[in-house]
Amino acid sequence: MQKEKMLLMPRNVSKYYWWCQIGGWIFWMLLNIVLSFYYKRTMNGDYFLNQAIVVVSAIIITHLFREMVIALKWLQYPLDKMIFRLLVSVAVCATLLTVIRGICNIYLRLDKNDHQLFSFGTFIIFCIWVSAWTMIYFLWHYFQKDQQYKLDKLRMESLVKELELRTIKSQINPHFLFNALNSIRALIDENPRRARTAVTELSNILRSSMQVEKVETVSMENELNIVRDYLALEHIRFEERLKVNYDIDPATLELPVPPMMLQTLVENAIKHGISKSVHGGFLNISSHINGLQHEITIQNTGQLCETGRDGGFGLQSTRQRLGLLYKEKASFNIYNVNNHLVEAKVEIAL
Repeated sequence: MQKEKMLLMPRNVSKYYWWCQIGGWIFWMLLNIVLSFYYKRTMNGDYFLNQAIVVVSAIIITHLFREMVIALKWLQYPLDKMIFRLLVSVAVCATLLTVIRGICNIYLRLDKNDHQLFSFGTFIIFCIWVSAWTMIYFLWHYFQKDQQYKLDKLRMESLVKELELRTIKSQINPHFLFNALNSIRALIDENPRRARTAVTELSNILRSSMQVEKVETVSMENELNIVRDYLALEHIRFEERLKVNYDIDPATLELPVPPMMLQTLVENAIKHGISKSVHGGFLNISSHINGLQHEITIQNTGQLCETGRDGGFGLQSTRQRLGLLYKEKASFNIYNVNNHLVEAKVEIAL
C-alpha cells in the first residue's frame, strides 16, 4: 500500500516547492522596490544588497521552519491545535528577519538612515508576510491530505465492489449453493421447519453479500448474525464434525468492523482447516476489548503451511481493507498456535 501511495504523489513536489519558495520572496523584494520607487526613496547598490540579504535570509528561515514542521509532524494535527504553535513560530521567524535586517543596516551600513537593530514596524511587516507564507503552506498540505483521503475512499469503494463480486463467486459459489441446497432438500421431508429456517439463513447470507458495497463498516453484532447463519448451514453438512464456540464480550457488539470480514475469516477456517480433517474439528470465535483495542480472534483445527500465510483473496482483502479504513491503527495476523491449531487475529484501535 505504501508503494501505491508513493505513485500517487507527484514526483516533482520538491521542485514546485522551491519554485514557490524562491519566487514568493523575490516577489516580496520586487514589491518593496516598487513601493520605494513610488515613495521616491533612495535606491542604490547598498539598498539592493540589503534587499537581497533579507530575501536569502527569508528563504533559509522559512525553509528551516518547514523542516521543523515536518520533523514534529505538525501537519498531522487538527488546525485548532496548531494555532498557538503557528503564532509563536511566525513571531520567531519575523523576529529573526527583523534582527537580520537591523544588523545589515547598522553593522554593514547598508542603510545609513536606519540605525535600529529591532524595528517594531518592520517586525509587523515580516509577521504579515511569514503568516501569508504559513497559511499558503498549510492550506496546500491540508488540500493534499483531503485529496489523498478522497483517493483512499475511491480505492476503498473499488475494493469493496471487487470483494462483493468475488464473495458471490467464491463464498457463495455454485459448490457452496449446491451443498446448501442439497442439505435443505434432504431436510424438506425429514424436518420441514429446519428446512424453512435454512432457506432463510441462505437468503440472509446472499442479501449481506449484495449489500457489501453500500457501507464501509457494520456493527460486530451484524457480522455475528451473518456468521451464525453461515455456520448453521455448514452444520447441516458437517453435522457433529463441526463444533463452534462463541466467546463474545457484549461491549464489542456495537463496535464497527468491515462488512463480511468475519464471515470471510470463518469460511477460510472451515475451507482450509476443518474440512480437510476426517474427524472435523472445532471453531472458536472471540471478540474482546484488550486495552485500547478491539481484538477479534478466530481459532480452528488445522495447520497453516508456509505458503498459505499470505492467503488467497480473502486474507489479502482483509489486510487491504483494514489498511484503507484504519491505516496503522489496525492489524491482521494468522499463524499456527501449535501442531493442530491455527489462529487468525484482528486488532482495531478504539
